[in-house]
Amino acid sequence: MKVPPHEFVRWYFFVAKHTTKRSGGPLGCPCWSSLKCIMHKKIEMMYEQLIKNIKRYSRILLAASIIYLGITVGFFDYAFNSLRNTDLFKDYYIKPDEVEIKFPEKKQNLIYIFLESTEMTNISKELREKLKQDFSFYKIKMLIKQQGKNVNKYLFELEDGNKIESVLMFHDYGTSICVSSQVGCNMTCAFCESGRLKKVRNLLAYEIVQQILQIEEDINKRITHVVLMGIGEPFDNYDNVLRFVKIINCGKGIDIGSRHITISTCGVIPGIKKFMNEEGQVNLAISLHAPNDTLRSRIMPINKAYPLNELMETIKEYINKTNRRVTFEYIMLDNVNDSEENAKELALLLKGINCYVNLIPYNETENIEFKRTKEWKIMKFYDILKKNKINVTIRKEFGGSVDAACGQLRANN
Repeated sequence: MKVPPHEFVRWYFFVAKHTTKRSGGPLGCPCWSSLKCIMHKKIEMMYEQLIKNIKRYSRILLAASIIYLGITVGFFDYAFNSLRNTDLFKDYYIKPDEVEIKFPEKKQNLIYIFLESTEMTNISKELREKLKQDFSFYKIKMLIKQQGKNVNKYLFELEDGNKIESVLMFHDYGTSICVSSQVGCNMTCAFCESGRLKKVRNLLAYEIVQQILQIEEDINKRITHVVLMGIGEPFDNYDNVLRFVKIINCGKGIDIGSRHITISTCGVIPGIKKFMNEEGQVNLAISLHAPNDTLRSRIMPINKAYPLNELMETIKEYINKTNRRVTFEYIMLDNVNDSEENAKELALLLKGINCYVNLIPYNETENIEFKRTKEWKIMKFYDILKKNKINVTIRKEFGGSVDAACGQLRANN
């Protein structure tokens, strides 16, 4: 009768339990020593077989792992292709000195390729005429480009002959552009060139977008930050400005992050109230420029319609609803709004508000009497705000070598 291996083990331990050293076996059985040796030998054989099986299966597992990795990383394909003979090099290699290679002088945006295409021969003539009647494929013209240190200023001509301007600034963190939202401006700020040239019309969304596309094509670089602080009051052209923001923010558009987009307003309260209900995280900047109603009304007539107390209450409401910080722009005008008393008033006005102040050295123009505050007075103003725990920065100057004041290039051309 064939006994299974595990039965040998069970018998072995049963017999060992009843074995005595003196008798040599259970109950003094003289045959026990022989049986014990046979069972011990059997167990040794089983152990050796187990070790052999472990080694065998380990080799199989290792081989399978090597094959799997070879397939996964493409080793076998690489080895096969390395050993295979091919005529690819002989058939297709061209000596560089035998070929004239030409590269385009400027990388062209695909949108422009479409806009500049007047043939469109893949569609019928009737449809082409219909498109011309119902749609505009006009590309705004770059009339003037002024270059300075880390700054370019552009003058564009629109389809109707009106002119607008944009400013490009090069920073360590990227490139920012200040775009126009209107042809002219009705806010009539006393220190601004745009205020001298009254509003002609609102810019359409595509006309604002094209300012970015034109400049990106000109510098062959991506624009990373956008500020609506050029000619015009953005909230006086609310619908087109918001449409523009959605286009440049969209992943299928220019794909500029909403936190890299800033809308600057001189304080149009209805626009701010509407803007606080919009989705997204676009930044809001307020052109403040004065710490009290008397001074602000003198240099910014918009203050007569929306006085400081109403504006500040709206700003607090905006911050509470959006949980976003607001920037206050403050242009430094010599002996107008730059005194120590003005700095203390401003600190008191902004106390407890989640904001920071951007002090802007004024770019003087021939047509306006205001002068730039001296550097030491700007620093004194800055120190007073700092001591009163107001977050404040001094804007880095870019436009000294070009007509960088808002509306200046357009006014002079």
